[in-house]
Amino acid sequence: MDLIHIFWNYILILLTKTCVLHAVSWEEWWTYDGISGSAFWGLINPEWSLCNKGRRQSPVNLEPQRLLFDPNLRPLHVDKHRISGLITNTGHSVIFTAGNDTVANYDGMQTPVNITGGPLSYRYRFHEIHIHYGLHDQFGSEHSVDGYTFPAEIQIFGYNSQLYNNFSEALNRAQGIVGVSILLQLGDLSNPELRMLTDQLDRIRYGGDEAFVKRLSIRGLLPETDHYMTYDGSTTAPACHETVTWIVQNKPIYITKQQLHALRRLMQGSPDHPKAPLGNNYRPPQPLLHRPIRTNIDFKTSKTNGKAACPTMYREVYYKATSWKQH
Repeated sequence: MDLIHIFWNYILILLTKTCVLHAVSWEEWWTYDGISGSAFWGLINPEWSLCNKGRRQSPVNLEPQRLLFDPNLRPLHVDKHRISGLITNTGHSVIFTAGNDTVANYDGMQTPVNITGGPLSYRYRFHEIHIHYGLHDQFGSEHSVDGYTFPAEIQIFGYNSQLYNNFSEALNRAQGIVGVSILLQLGDLSNPELRMLTDQLDRIRYGGDEAFVKRLSIRGLLPETDHYMTYDGSTTAPACHETVTWIVQNKPIYITKQQLHALRRLMQGSPDHPKAPLGNNYRPPQPLLHRPIRTNIDFKTSKTNGKAACPTMYREVYYKATSWKQH
């Protein structure tokens, strides 16, 4: 056994004893940096082995020259009606969740928000929103575009409600989850639905704090574009389940400096033990490993060299359609 394995076995023994003594679950213990950070998620808990050994991990860097135009991709549809829920400082992220007892007490039974179309073959039900952001403007988003990172990213998650009963069940199953990524750019005027979330940040300054958000439009968070990029990936936190169809919007929405400042004031711990700031809660880009990144952006032929600006699936799709008809 080499020194690295001896070191990690020793660390694991110490961490396991710590978790037992303090009755802390693995889900509460991981972080985004240090020996419990993203580089070690798959080592500190065997149930998270996909985080280090998986072949379809997220996030990724989206390279424009590698995009594959797919003419079969449809516009994405998100129901327009509003939904109420709780915004929570989990100690790892800021999460808005719909469909709980507190919401029922306010609004009674809510109509689910469905996500359909795009690359999806099933109907997905909205479950929650995650907000990732940096402590400085130069980084914060999980997905990047041609190496460029944004100060923040919103991720809208839904589960396949035609095949599975709930989000937890769908996490472990094929085509279980959809993740819609919205990149946030600094601007003078914020998206109004984003303001509904950030207006509650003073009430969730510490880990475990939560606040009620009434009548949020999930559709209203999306930028005004039908264009997107899509690929097969994973959740970006342990246990890194490779069951997510990612849809990255091809246009950012705007967040103000004041909203970013409010996010950066959030802490991981309690008022007595605030620990570190909640920010920098992003996982670095993961290897693409030959996965295609498809898009519905129809790049035009370049007039300078006569070549297409990006590869196309036209021939492949036509070939499949032709062979299917012959059978």
